[in-house]
Amino acid sequence: MGIIRILDEHIANQIAAGEVVERPASVVKELVENAIDAGSTKIDVTVEEGGLDSIRVTDNGAGIDPEDCETAFYRHATSKIVEGRDLFQITSLGFRGEALPSIAAVSKVRLVTSNAQDGRGRVIEIEGGHLRVNEETAAPRGTDFLVKELFFNTPARLKYMKTIQTELGHISDYMYRLALSRPDIAFTLRHNGNSLLQTLGNGDALQVIAAIYGTQSAKAMLPFEAENMDYTLSGYISRPDYTRANRNGMSLIINGRYIRNYGLMQAILRGYHTLLPINRFPLVVIQLSMHPSLIDVNVHPSKLEVRFSKEQELFAFVEEEIRKVLQQEILIPRPAKQNIGKSDNAYIQEQLQFSPAQVHASATGSGNERDIAIPGSGGEPSTGGNMPLKGPSASTWPEGQFFTQAESDIKRTYGDGAAGTAASSQMRETAAASSYRSDYRNETRGNAGIPAVTKEWLQAASGPAPEIPPFPELTLIGQHHGTYLIAQNDTGLYLIDQHAAHERINYEYYYEQFGNPADASQELLLPITLEFTPSESEKVKERLHWFEKVGVYMEFFGGHTFLVRSHPFWFPKGDEKAIIEEMAEWVLSERNIDIAKLRETSSIMCSCKASIKANQKLTEQEAMTLIQRLGACRQPYTCPHGRPIVVSFSAFDLEKMFKRVM
Repeated sequence: MGIIRILDEHIANQIAAGEVVERPASVVKELVENAIDAGSTKIDVTVEEGGLDSIRVTDNGAGIDPEDCETAFYRHATSKIVEGRDLFQITSLGFRGEALPSIAAVSKVRLVTSNAQDGRGRVIEIEGGHLRVNEETAAPRGTDFLVKELFFNTPARLKYMKTIQTELGHISDYMYRLALSRPDIAFTLRHNGNSLLQTLGNGDALQVIAAIYGTQSAKAMLPFEAENMDYTLSGYISRPDYTRANRNGMSLIINGRYIRNYGLMQAILRGYHTLLPINRFPLVVIQLSMHPSLIDVNVHPSKLEVRFSKEQELFAFVEEEIRKVLQQEILIPRPAKQNIGKSDNAYIQEQLQFSPAQVHASATGSGNERDIAIPGSGGEPSTGGNMPLKGPSASTWPEGQFFTQAESDIKRTYGDGAAGTAASSQMRETAAASSYRSDYRNETRGNAGIPAVTKEWLQAASGPAPEIPPFPELTLIGQHHGTYLIAQNDTGLYLIDQHAAHERINYEYYYEQFGNPADASQELLLPITLEFTPSESEKVKERLHWFEKVGVYMEFFGGHTFLVRSHPFWFPKGDEKAIIEEMAEWVLSERNIDIAKLRETSSIMCSCKASIKANQKLTEQEAMTLIQRLGACRQPYTCPHGRPIVVSFSAFDLEKMFKRVM
């Protein structure tokens, strides 16, 4: 007698529920996606005790036909697939027909739905997969789905549920993704009577970002749009100075469906190349549209994982477009907002011109007065040194244009008050940004061991230079603690990390040099000796050719010893062995080595070793040369590790700090 039998349908539904209904968040996901497929414009989700007690999803969509209400709870019952070829053109979020029977198999379900405008609907009640009620009732158009006592008949699953806060975190996280994917739908999420999410459904994605992540996050976002033959890309990415400690803020939405894809995540991070600090991640909301035939969503029960037909082309497209957006921005971070008191009536304190001569004249009655212009007051600013200020001075602005006219325009538009203060700040910052120039982007000669950086070799290294905002013209004031250069222009004050600045200059220099390292390799009179562990030495033997690609020629000497016979002559003097050892550590640690990544890593190693350090005094000429070379870089705002190089304080920021603006 055979031992193979067909499972009972109820048992089969419970097994399917183990794949589809992993936790309460899975129920919310399936029900809300069904509501979206039904054309809803308003979806309300209410959960109790992290969803383990009850989950209720109400929408104003098309509803379910009375004849289909019971059929909808059968396995593989769906209205979204008719033929096999429909699997290759899926445009709906749900399509398998497994969600409702799986949910009903492990909970107590009550469905009230109507697809008519006359107030007549249908109510279905199912308990543990068994139909209890199927009758006509009064109901508005749409669907009201109530799930109670999830996993009541599968205690083994219930035992492995996490805490209420953990389960609620999964629910809210997925609701956030759905709201970001469909800003045209008004979503609400409530837990135990508390509102956790509420969106307007007006189609403004930035308002949804503000509702989820806060207004400060929304202000740090940069919008972008791009399109090619296969893909349409749009969304928001955060400035590099606004980061998070994990990838949870990165949302990928493909054809309206939130997905997880490691390759796309990496493409986004590559677009932020050298702009992010280590172990920090941007806030990203990316909407990607493509023909359904280019994507396969039928690869995982939860439909969170997908496959792309043109994977590498897509990754390259996303990386390049994000890089373009960031290259068009001035990425100098502003100081933290000062917590100053706000008044109902905004005003600007009068600025007086004074000098020791004026004070003396006032005391003695002498008429010999000499004015010292205060930056931003309409006079010629003091440079604080003998280096000339090449940028436009405050006196080049028409009288009253920078402050007085702006204030009057604001008062006409907003009136007095906090709104006027905010608008005034924004207009001044815009005016400040528009005054940047870039006369220093010329070939210069080195000082303090700083290699020359020119447009010519930068273009040879990376192709035509992109259109990026010019680096501000700066006048050196001095040096703080031998670590930070202090500079100014007519728009404000700037602090420059001298090590990070030199590191960026060196990085771009060495990255170009590593493009042809063999041409610069020199034989050593005394070889450099390196020793490894037995396991490491075997790996090094297999990967010697990778060292040659960056101009380091090494040979096995016996035992666990290797000799470096030659390396590029432009390696930082005195640090050659340390750099090669770090290269070896990286080559040994990487599973899949890429020549571009090896070139980049080697450049970062060399740039860090060769750069001036903190607490190192610079002469005025050395410091000014450093600033000039920094302005000639392709990306002068962050070091290769993603740390900021320049921090700016606008004239308005300084006025707020000293309460000159209230």
